[in-house]
Amino acid sequence: MRKFLALAAAVIGAVHSTARAAEPAPLPDVFVARLEALALIQTLNARVLASRSATLALESWCGEHHMASEPKIVARRVAEVEKPASAETRARLRVGPEEPIKYRRVQLVCGDHVLAEADNWYVPARLPAEANKMLETTQTPFGKAVQSLQPFRRTFETKILWSPLPEGWEMQRQATGAVASAPLSVPHDIFEHRVVLFSAEQTPFSEVDETYTKEILDFDLKAAPLR
Repeated sequence: MRKFLALAAAVIGAVHSTARAAEPAPLPDVFVARLEALALIQTLNARVLASRSATLALESWCGEHHMASEPKIVARRVAEVEKPASAETRARLRVGPEEPIKYRRVQLVCGDHVLAEADNWYVPARLPAEANKMLETTQTPFGKAVQSLQPFRRTFETKILWSPLPEGWEMQRQATGAVASAPLSVPHDIFEHRVVLFSAEQTPFSEVDETYTKEILDFDLKAAPLR
C-alpha cells in the first residue's frame, strides 16, 4: 500500500511539474523584453485593423503561437450584463429609436486564454435567421455566425491602453544588458477597437467594442535567429 501511495504521489507530482512547465514564462522587466512586447502588441493591432474578421485574426494568432492544441475561438457569453444601444450607436447603424437592437457581451477564448472581451450591439432583422439562432444558442463568435453576409469592418476608434515603453523612453539611454529583478507587470487591457460591421451591400448591422487583453502575450518566446 505504501508503495502504491508513493507511486501515486510521484505521478501526481510529475503531472503538476509538467503543467507548470507548460505555462509560458513571464516576460522579464528589462528593456529588450519591453521592446518585444511592444512589437507583438503592434503586430496584432495592425492585423486586426487590416482584417475583415477579428475572430480569424485571433485564431491565426493563437495557432501561430501554439497557445492551444486546437486554435479555435469560441465566444463565451457573459450573462446578466445589459447595455442598451446609445443614440450614437443607433445613428451609426442607421436605425430609428424603435428598431430592436440586441446586445451580447462575450469573451473571445482560445484554449485557456481570454484574448479579447467584446460588447456587441446588432440589428437582428438584418441577419439571416440561422445567424440569429447561432448567436442565441451557441458559442459561435459573431464574425463566424454572419459570414454569409460577407461582412467587412470599419474601425471608427482605436485606443492603445498600455504601452510597454514609458513616455520619453527614447530620450534615455537604455541598459540593454540589465538583469530583471521581477517579471514585467502587464495590465489586463492592452488595446481597444470600436468597429461597425457592414454587409457586402454596405448595410451596417452591428457595432462592436473590442478590448484585447494581456493574454495575447501568453506564449513562450523561442530563441531562434530572425529570418
